Amino acid sequence: MTRAKEAPVAQHQDRQPGSEAEMDPPPDYEPRYPGAGRLAGKVAIITGGDSGIGRATAILFAREGAHLGILYKNMDEEKDARKTAELVEREGGECFLLAGDVGKEDVARSFVDEAVRKFGGLDIVICGAAEQHFETGFENIPEEQIERTFRTNVFGQFFVIQAALPHLKEGASIICITSVTAYRGQPTLLDYSSTKGAILSLVRALSSNLASKSIRVNGVAPGPIWTPLIPASFPAGKVAEFGKSAPLGRPGQPNEVAPSLLFLACEDSSYMSGQVLHPNGGDLIGG
Repeated sequence: MTRAKEAPVAQHQDRQPGSEAEMDPPPDYEPRYPGAGRLAGKVAIITGGDSGIGRATAILFAREGAHLGILYKNMDEEKDARKTAELVEREGGECFLLAGDVGKEDVARSFVDEAVRKFGGLDIVICGAAEQHFETGFENIPEEQIERTFRTNVFGQFFVIQAALPHLKEGASIICITSVTAYRGQPTLLDYSSTKGAILSLVRALSSNLASKSIRVNGVAPGPIWTPLIPASFPAGKVAEFGKSAPLGRPGQPNEVAPSLLFLACEDSSYMSGQVLHPNGGDLIGG
C-alpha cells in the first residue's frame, strides 16, 4: 500500500537523524514490484541504511538478491535499524548492523571490513548517511555545526569509499546521495546544501578517476522526500507544509527513490558513470 498522498502532520523531533518509528504518517518503504534477481549474490553496504531512503533501498536490494551491511549512527536509531534488518530478512536477504559515526575514519573502515569478512567481498557502496540543520541566518551557523555537517555528509562518503576501494572489482558500483539542493540551494539549509554540492563534484571527479578500473560512480539527487531527517530538522509548522511546493504537490516517499539506486547498482546501468538521477517530484532545475 502506498502512502504517497498522505500529507505529513505538524511534528518535530529533537535529535538527528531522527526516528522513523515516530513519524506521522510513517514513510512508505515497501518495494512495489516482485524481484527479478538483478542483484543476486551481490554484497552491498549502505550508510544511513536504518531508515528513510536507506531502509527502502535495503529492502529493495534484498528482494533483488543482495546481502546487506547497514551502518547507523548510534543507539538512538537501534529500533529503526533492527526493524530494517527484520524487513531485509523477510525478503530472504542476509543483513548485519553496525552502529557508529560515519564521520570517523575508523568506523568507516570497520564497516567495510565487516562486510568483506561476513560476505567474502563487496560489490556496491551506497553513501547515504546525512544530517541537516534548519537556520535562517547564515551568520548564525556555529563552527561546530559546519564541521559536524561536513564530517557526516562529506568526510563520511570519502572514508567509506576509501575503505571500500581495495575490495571493489571491475563492474562494482558506488552511489552517492546528493540532493536537489546541490542545484538550487535551500536558504534555510545552508551548510547541508553546501555539502550536497561537494558530493555532486565528488561523483563527477571520482567517476573519471575510476573509469579505467571499470568501477562506476553515480549519484541520486532526491527532492523533498518524507524521511526522519525532515521532522528532525524543521519546525513543526514547516513539516506540515513539506513537499507541497514540488510540481507534483506532495513529498516523495522513500520507495519512490530506491528504484533509482537499484538501477544504478545493477547491470542495467552498465554504461552510466558520473551521472545523477533526479527523483524530485518534477523539479526541472536539477540537471
